[in-house]
Amino acid sequence: MTIVDEFTQASSFDPEETSEWIESFDALVQARGTQTAEGIMTSLMGRAGQASVNLPLVHTTDYVNTIAVDREPEYPGDEQVERRYRAYMRWNAAVMVHRGQRPGVGVGGHISTYAGAATLYEVGFNHFFRGKNHPGGGDQVFFQGHASPGMYARAFLEGRLSEEDLDGFRQEKSRQGHALPSYPHPRSLPDFWEFPTVSMGIGPANAIYQAQSNRYLQNRGIKDTSDQQVWAFLGDGEMDEPESRGFLQLAANEKLDNLNFVVNCNLQRLDGPVRGNGKIMQELEAFFRGAGWNVIKVVWGREWDSLLENDTDNALVDIMNETPDGDYQTYKAENGAFVREHFFGKSPQTKEMVADLTDEQIWNLKRGGHDYHKVYAAYKAATEFKGKPTVILTKTVKGYGLGPHFEGRNATHQMKKMTLEDLKNFRDYLRIPITDEQLEADPYLPPYYRPEQDSPEYKYMMERREALGGSVPARRTKTTEIHLPEDKAYETASRGSGKQQAATTMAFVRVLKDLMRDKEFGRRVVPIVPDESRTFGMDAFFPTAKIYNPAGQNYLSVDRDLVLAYKESPAGQLIHPGINEAGAVAAFTAAGTSYATHDEPLIPVYVFYSMFGFQRTGDAFWAAGDQMTRGFIIGATAGRTTLTGEGLQHADGHSPILASTNPAVVTYDPAYGYEIGHIVKSGLERMYGGKHEDPNVMYYLTVYNEPYQQPKEPENTDVEGILRGIHRVSESHLEGPRAQLMGSGVSVPWALEAQRLLAEDWGVSADVWSVTSWNELRRDGLAAERDNFLNPGSEPRVPFVASQLVGSRGPVVAATDYMSMVPDQIRQFVPNEFATLGADGFGFSDTRAAARRFFKIDAHSMVVRTLQLLAKNGEVEASVPGAAFAKYQLNDVNAGASGNSGGDS
Repeated sequence: MTIVDEFTQASSFDPEETSEWIESFDALVQARGTQTAEGIMTSLMGRAGQASVNLPLVHTTDYVNTIAVDREPEYPGDEQVERRYRAYMRWNAAVMVHRGQRPGVGVGGHISTYAGAATLYEVGFNHFFRGKNHPGGGDQVFFQGHASPGMYARAFLEGRLSEEDLDGFRQEKSRQGHALPSYPHPRSLPDFWEFPTVSMGIGPANAIYQAQSNRYLQNRGIKDTSDQQVWAFLGDGEMDEPESRGFLQLAANEKLDNLNFVVNCNLQRLDGPVRGNGKIMQELEAFFRGAGWNVIKVVWGREWDSLLENDTDNALVDIMNETPDGDYQTYKAENGAFVREHFFGKSPQTKEMVADLTDEQIWNLKRGGHDYHKVYAAYKAATEFKGKPTVILTKTVKGYGLGPHFEGRNATHQMKKMTLEDLKNFRDYLRIPITDEQLEADPYLPPYYRPEQDSPEYKYMMERREALGGSVPARRTKTTEIHLPEDKAYETASRGSGKQQAATTMAFVRVLKDLMRDKEFGRRVVPIVPDESRTFGMDAFFPTAKIYNPAGQNYLSVDRDLVLAYKESPAGQLIHPGINEAGAVAAFTAAGTSYATHDEPLIPVYVFYSMFGFQRTGDAFWAAGDQMTRGFIIGATAGRTTLTGEGLQHADGHSPILASTNPAVVTYDPAYGYEIGHIVKSGLERMYGGKHEDPNVMYYLTVYNEPYQQPKEPENTDVEGILRGIHRVSESHLEGPRAQLMGSGVSVPWALEAQRLLAEDWGVSADVWSVTSWNELRRDGLAAERDNFLNPGSEPRVPFVASQLVGSRGPVVAATDYMSMVPDQIRQFVPNEFATLGADGFGFSDTRAAARRFFKIDAHSMVVRTLQLLAKNGEVEASVPGAAFAKYQLNDVNAGASGNSGGDS
């Protein structure tokens, strides 16, 4: 039943009168074409709305192509030539994966995804995807990860990769120099891939924010991106990921008509049908329409056109609408006779419709995603559509052309190799000039095929790419140099807070504000805050830097009379994604890779509740690292007890451990503003100075909301110690037993208080160390161990923390506002006896002092733990620790005194 039939059946109108209106509309379409009919219908619907006529809400259209035959543009290329070299690519892609299963290798791979999507890509490569050298700038193409063999196969035909390279597929170390990563991994193949996409769901999210970032560059006057398109090739199964659908409204709200999703609807997940009992294309059509997108369906190939034209009673469309995806999958795993009986045989009209067709002709009724004309029409319409992003839902067959063992089978995603018979059939289907003898010589190593450079196919292919601006994918590894801020930009950080108290969050914001004031550098800073700017004291940016909104501010702000009024602007600098950490990381990734995608470096500074960073969006940060994102990640309101008024869900005691699992993240936990200044300066020099051997990192700083006195930077500050992870902030010259106290971030003041108590109450001399990075000290220690392991005859390398502690006697007591595992990272590298005090377990709501006493991480706990270690070593009387425990009432949470009152956001 068609959409029109459903509406007619539900209405109470006279059927005869209704039929006359439908006949009149049909005559209009026949006489004037679909475009005129569409315009008249749009006018009628507008008129109906003015007359308060209640129109039915149509979420989906019939299961047919969106673009009518009479509106399809003429195909601009030589389809036959394109088909020839597309066949070569399909062969080479499959052979590359097959050869990867040769004895002694067996690295896996995916044959079927590209086999089914080759037309989708080749129409783009030949007519749409613009390379870096295009006058309007290159497009950004997010390739479906499992289709990577096809991209390698095209690069092989273009001469960018060799046979030896293809044989290095998935052997990145054993075939180093001739190796290809399994999927799009920019870090593994930095001059080829731009966007990592196999962590499914992250690709769609990043594509949306890439399109936004392009407009951000345009609106802020940094680069003209008006002629650039973003393409994201996605699987219909991938669209079940919440990230795949969760950001659609942003693209619609910001009218990102530079964005095109191409959903490869082969109706299959990795293990079976996406919607066996339903229709995923219809579901996605409704979803995208509801989100405000332009939707184009490419369901059927041109072979269906005459059948649909003759379907005057909608019998065929009714069957198309009613057939579930599970059946469509089954049809393509069978044969023409099966389709005749089980599909066309559902009604007398449709059975008669194909009576004159052979079984082979029925079998050759293609799906739309395999038809150059249909796909080209959709892409052209998408790139010309204005005011909305476009999604193209295109129906394909997974494993198309690979033969009955592969096509449409549930197991096709896991199938890595072909039998000799499969190879011969596939060769015959593609008409590849390879003999049986060549295939039989070694079925594990069927030959690749590449035409000569003077062949028509090669010349045509290269001419098309040259016209479009060069090869795709391609990534630029060199970038424009930028002027970094002078030392005066960090003077505020070094001055301290004087008599006032200031949290490290505020100390960082002051540094950021000064950086943004730099005339040359400041415009490249991209602050990203997910709806917590006021929490972090960043509302001061609102009236000056303004909030980015391409539509501007078309309302009267409720706080317009305030100095820090909320102000939006198309040229706004602050990206404000709302309560949306995943979107913020996607925006961070787009800005932090602009140096490569646009040759225009941006410096993203993502500020967020530390608890909702790596715990909530760790996978997105991993993708950012794989894409070689650069920028600053600021985990504000950090610590398990510092924000303790907010309670468990806000109590971050573990983010440095989560961050430590990402090799691209450099983590710091500074205690003072002057430390922040040096860390930020060093980070900018590493990431954007152009001299560091590994600039592709992200700097993660944890900062706190607890105010305390920020000291002026001391003379002869150990800057190297700050940057490498540990420096001494207070040295005791008292005679007596000695100890070393370590803290990080907000716990350094507790260590200083413990130093005073040890001296005044127990005659113990303790030095205090600010550990700016437990994580970096651990990485350095592990690197030293590895160097010593691999160079047994050389002078042993000493871990930095051990070298800093040379001459520092006594046990080490380390306390942080994080779980014990954070300082325990360096235990094996510390030459002294080592004890950790950490906030292990769940957080809770209370005062800072009570929470710290409960976890036994406060100043008094540091004192008692130090005395216990000294007593064990015979350096103080055995009774002293117990006396201290009683004196400080260590088991009474109400006796805690470390920290200011407060702890809310």
